Amino acid sequence: MDNQRLLIWAVFLMLCWVTWQAWVADYAPKATQPPPVAATDTGTAPAPPDDIDLPDLGAGDIDTPDVMPSVDGQAEQVAPASAPTIRVLTDVLDLEISTEGGTIQGATLLSYPVAKDRPDDLVRLLDTDPNELGLVQTGLRSAGDGPEANHRASFTSARNSFELGGAEELVVPLSWSDGAGVSVEKTLRFTSGSYTIAVEQTIRNAGDTPWRGAEYAQLQRRSFPIERSMFNVDTYSFIGSIIYNGDKSEKLDRDDLIDDGPLQLATDRGWVGSIQHHFVSAIVPEKGTSQRYSVAVRGNVATGSAIGSPVVVNPGESKTFTTTVFVGPKLQQQLEDIDPSLKLTVDYGWLTILSQPLFWLLSKAHGVFGNWGVAIIAVTILIKLLFYKLTESSGRSMAKMRNLQPRLKALQDRYKDDRQQLSQAMMDLYKREKVNPAAGCLPILIQMPFFLAFYWVLLESVEMRQAPFALWITDLSSRDPLFILPLIMGAAMFFQQKLNPQVGDPVQIKVMQVMPIIFTAFFAFFPSGLVLYWVTNTVLSIAQQWKINKVVEAEAKQKKAGKKGKKNTAD
Repeated sequence: MDNQRLLIWAVFLMLCWVTWQAWVADYAPKATQPPPVAATDTGTAPAPPDDIDLPDLGAGDIDTPDVMPSVDGQAEQVAPASAPTIRVLTDVLDLEISTEGGTIQGATLLSYPVAKDRPDDLVRLLDTDPNELGLVQTGLRSAGDGPEANHRASFTSARNSFELGGAEELVVPLSWSDGAGVSVEKTLRFTSGSYTIAVEQTIRNAGDTPWRGAEYAQLQRRSFPIERSMFNVDTYSFIGSIIYNGDKSEKLDRDDLIDDGPLQLATDRGWVGSIQHHFVSAIVPEKGTSQRYSVAVRGNVATGSAIGSPVVVNPGESKTFTTTVFVGPKLQQQLEDIDPSLKLTVDYGWLTILSQPLFWLLSKAHGVFGNWGVAIIAVTILIKLLFYKLTESSGRSMAKMRNLQPRLKALQDRYKDDRQQLSQAMMDLYKREKVNPAAGCLPILIQMPFFLAFYWVLLESVEMRQAPFALWITDLSSRDPLFILPLIMGAAMFFQQKLNPQVGDPVQIKVMQVMPIIFTAFFAFFPSGLVLYWVTNTVLSIAQQWKINKVVEAEAKQKKAGKKGKKNTAD
């Protein structure tokens, strides 16, 4: 009995912890605007590899006040407002590209409103606003004192706007020349329905001397201290830089980068990015190319960069460098198409081992039914079938306990003044009837890992963000606006209790009786998809236990009739 009481309180406290994260989704205070980034007067590109003599990139004669820190602690310039920009419109992205370096300095996600009730207020991942800063910069570093096609260089474009329309692919070309025979064509490729941007940099050497240098890419994102708050669910999702070293990914804490300095590593299978709840910006260099990565925080800016190994392009030759950029929601299939390790940006926490296959199963069900709510119901049924035999044995014990209630009541009346003797008599009865009084805990123990896994899948999977189910439930990732589903769940739990025996001391029995009310209050602020899972599971458990009760009662009557028949025969 003490074990049952301990389990009840453990579940209670765990639900309290989870509730604070889910409850605040609709009551989170609006974040205050952080202070703007301080301006300085110089700018640099990523540091070159050690084995090639590449000069630092200085501000030169470019005059702009909008600069910010870079990887090496010096200042990095935001594309000046005076530089012409190119607008690129696909079916999923609205982008702004600066002709200074071909920097992607604006990205709006056309299919993702900030809130369901504000359809015109779209999520914007890249911006030059220091408070929402996001830049993807690419370029080439070269040896010597001559000009180079870095992200500060002036490129030209034949058009100032490009639109995908009904095409499958859109190509945006930018051109640069040093005036001495070396030219670079930077091509950005977009595909219908995709948030992937292929950046190709082709250098052609029509001069008289070899070109020596390396390609690089870097991602800059605003970085501000985040205080964990029970009133803001987003604060419990990691926001910041992430890097993959070829073997594992690592989320980089802002304070650690400030205190310990930049993180640097070299690999030919890595990538670097920035994540924020359902969205990610990432730079993935060409596989098999040796890259040196660096991630640092300076001021209110986090910069992740990758620079390749130096190469030589002889006169009359050309060389193409390819980098993949992803700017968009954490759509796991699109991330996996780029690199399977990119799915690690979806942060399921310590339950990844269960949440990832659960999401896969939900995705398959969604492919069949076309509705995430129906998919949740279908997967819940599959889980119930998977553990049917295990929960059936538990259900049989509970049904037998129900039949033993009159005899247990008699023992309680007989030994009401001797608790030790009562406990011994009850244990003897359980042993004689082959009943496990703790069997009722098993269904809860089985449900809790799936409950938490469903919670993280609903919280972190952008595929379910603002996904409708039916009728009044228009967003499975937020609470039921009418609280109807939690009330249904509370009623289902009440009926489930009526099917099961009430065991334990009076205090424990009273706690169990109020559990449906407590759970209803908790689940009122949980994502409706999670409540849908619990309702479905409870209804299935009721049906299973009702059937088991009928079978056990029939067996008991048959056994009793058999004993009576033997007695009559003996007489």
